[in-house]
Amino acid sequence: MANRLSGKCVLLTGGVANIGFSILDSFVSEGATVAVVDIDEQRGLEVQNRYPGAVKFFRADLTQESDIQEVVKSAAGWLGGINTLCLNAGIQLSGNVEDFDSAAWDKVFSINVRANFLFIKESLIYLREAKKSSVVLMSSLAGKRGGPGLSCYSASKAAIIGLTNSLAIELAKDGVRVNAVCPGWIDTPFNQPIIDFMGGKGKQDSVVQANIPLGRQATPDEVAPLFVYLASDESSYVTAQAINVCGGAYN
Repeated sequence: MANRLSGKCVLLTGGVANIGFSILDSFVSEGATVAVVDIDEQRGLEVQNRYPGAVKFFRADLTQESDIQEVVKSAAGWLGGINTLCLNAGIQLSGNVEDFDSAAWDKVFSINVRANFLFIKESLIYLREAKKSSVVLMSSLAGKRGGPGLSCYSASKAAIIGLTNSLAIELAKDGVRVNAVCPGWIDTPFNQPIIDFMGGKGKQDSVVQANIPLGRQATPDEVAPLFVYLASDESSYVTAQAINVCGGAYN
């Protein structure tokens, strides 16, 4: 089915690489117009040039509230409003809790949690005006089921699930649906910090084989379709959900 997102005006964070780029590509393929927000200006402009007219890049440092405020206004101006907010941007830092620096903890929460809260807050006027809109947040299986070295990252992604649940109830009266996607092991460079903590790729492969019933990692292209569904009108009765994409590792 083509053009499932026709008429969707999307603000997408972290859309220039890894899962985010697959989401962007899928959104454009389904007819959406996308304002993509990232800190990587070179890659962002490359992405913009790849999809002329359908994508515009906006640079922002997501640790800065003023950047988020400005980029939401600019993106909404270019899009003509926002009816779909897809919050994918995030970072992963790994380490034993006794060795984990408090500044690193604050950085993870600033980008993974605080920035998402601010994007939703600043976008609400546009989402409410749309009367039928969708917010899709990137959580993680780690937010439901942590592991060694993941205390900070897991806590930040658990916070996203809590934010999803609360906002879905709070904003339902405004026609705003709020859902989260919880990927497990996805084969991207994003996971390198935890792979290094585990002792390398060989150790990671052993963990995947032992813990994932499907016996492998996913590709980003296997995660993006769920974002399309949750952004589309096909999911009009779906809200307050944190949906796993994890090969059966958690149920």
